[in-house]
Amino acid sequence: MTPHLMEEGARRLATASGGRSAGFSRVAVAGEVDVTHGRILYLEDVSVSFDGFRAINKLSLDIAPGELRCIIGPNGAGKTTMMDIITGKTRPDAGTVFFGSTIDLLRYKESDIAQMGIGRKFQKPTVFEQLTVVENLELALKTDKGVRASIFFRPDSAESDRLAEVLRTIHLAGSAARLAGTLSHGQKQWLEIGMLLMQDPKLLLLDEPVAGMTDEETARTAELFLSLKGQHSLMVVEHDMSFIKTISEKVTVLHEGAVLAEGTLEQVQSDERVIEVYLGR
Repeated sequence: MTPHLMEEGARRLATASGGRSAGFSRVAVAGEVDVTHGRILYLEDVSVSFDGFRAINKLSLDIAPGELRCIIGPNGAGKTTMMDIITGKTRPDAGTVFFGSTIDLLRYKESDIAQMGIGRKFQKPTVFEQLTVVENLELALKTDKGVRASIFFRPDSAESDRLAEVLRTIHLAGSAARLAGTLSHGQKQWLEIGMLLMQDPKLLLLDEPVAGMTDEETARTAELFLSLKGQHSLMVVEHDMSFIKTISEKVTVLHEGAVLAEGTLEQVQSDERVIEVYLGR
């Protein structure tokens, strides 16, 4: 969840209760992502070290518009650090990171990147538990976030339609009036994904989204992600191989901060290097 949304949520609770050289010379227009080169995210030779430890080591990868990419790898492979770099939380020591062909993400702050259309979902859900499901979604709408505007906010017809659509998408249409704190763990995860969807992201970064879910919740989350594919680009970091098998087309395996293997799940599972460092024999 973005920093400005967290801050506004706190106020509401208190009240209620192609990378590349050519890209450097072009101006990024708010809401515009140039995907004419067939890539929405592009990382090239990205490296970052922390106290002498190289967490990311000349990492290069790219994602197509509408693609659902799964990222797997052992603990310490650099998966979270990679997401931190994409979202502006961490600055790399070297390399390029582009959103579309023209937006150099390394020039922007974390909040700016979120506004551009990159949404991030952390492993632990961060919803506002003293607000209802629909109030959480309303909070995430791209509207005036001033205190007075938030207090007197009423969704117009288009916003109401969007709220209803997202509620159906995240399997919470029948729980709109429930307090978020009464939801199950899986439902809270869906609600936070819904809050991201309300901001109409072009790219979603999802960190271990099914950790702690029941089998039924995991299956419904797979349905949710497959329904989002094509409309949004998704990067899913996960350890649950059965879940990965259900949703994946292309899988990237990270190891020691770099791409170890890439392909279908069957291809990477049969790769001797992947078996050695991650899957085991």
